[in-house]
Amino acid sequence: MFTYQKHILEFNKPATTSRGSLQQHTVYYIKKSNANNTQIGLGEAAPLKGLSIDYVDQFETQLDYFLQQLNNGFTIQDLDLENWPSIQFALETAMADYNFGGERKIYENSFINGKPIAINGLVWMNQVDEMLLEASQKIEAGFNCIKFKIGALDFDEECRLLEKIRSRYNAFKLEIRTDANGAFANADALEKLNELKRFDIHSIEQPIKAKQPEMMQEICAKSPIAVALDEELIGVKQADAKPLLQFIKPHYIILKPTLIGGLAQSQFWINKARELNIGWWLTSALESNIGLNAITQFCSSLNTEMPQGLGTGSLYKNNIPSPLTVSKGFIYYDLNKKWDLDFITR
Repeated sequence: MFTYQKHILEFNKPATTSRGSLQQHTVYYIKKSNANNTQIGLGEAAPLKGLSIDYVDQFETQLDYFLQQLNNGFTIQDLDLENWPSIQFALETAMADYNFGGERKIYENSFINGKPIAINGLVWMNQVDEMLLEASQKIEAGFNCIKFKIGALDFDEECRLLEKIRSRYNAFKLEIRTDANGAFANADALEKLNELKRFDIHSIEQPIKAKQPEMMQEICAKSPIAVALDEELIGVKQADAKPLLQFIKPHYIILKPTLIGGLAQSQFWINKARELNIGWWLTSALESNIGLNAITQFCSSLNTEMPQGLGTGSLYKNNIPSPLTVSKGFIYYDLNKKWDLDFITR
């Protein structure tokens, strides 16, 4: 039996990027249960405003329709989920959880037994002084990789912020990543990237708006900083994935399972990237701990040492209490903590 439950996550403070701010995030928990409700697999569909191709008014109606189809005997493979990536992710992980006994276990690997995963510390858009304070607090807390959301403030101010960080922490001690979320204008994107070079930046995600392959190809070829594709991957069909990567030739791709269609689809992109010697890392798309748990377990199965973008669980006032714990630049599954799923499973 498949059912779902809606939940509105409340941010501790607005999550601000160059695209705007979020104060709430609506998610849908998909439940796969047996006849007497003693075994429940959970997945999370969390389409993200401004990014997800399935963030549409009829989302809940469509979700209900898909679950009715499954309850009437159809399989997940029978459903046309190509334009519903967050539902694909939720169903895929709910079934995996159910098949493992309904204990929030998606994979049999070291993460579920306590092995940590290195993550970056994320600094959201804010006043420069607040961003500097937040970055410093994360560094002192043990993060050696910090990602800054840039593109919404005056560019000179953002450069001064990065200069202050670099004056305190050199590139041997701190890796700096940046994410413009498509904010740079085509006309001056390369000029800005050349300015950012002096701060020993590891990479920049999506410097210009997506779906401009010729311009993105030029930027990747000429940028003094490694360029990562993020929004560029959203809505791309499998047949177009490798040709897109071959044409643009990015240094990295950023994988968000909720936005690109789940874990199997993320593995598909990873395989194509590896064929072309392109790096990658995983990032959450602001899911609650249900979705984040699935992504971290998937990440652990890939045996990567690169810091991942999986430290978003503390963003919410009302996240699902879980064993997921962030400490000293790592996320790990604390075996001494329990899931509190009463309001979902009752």
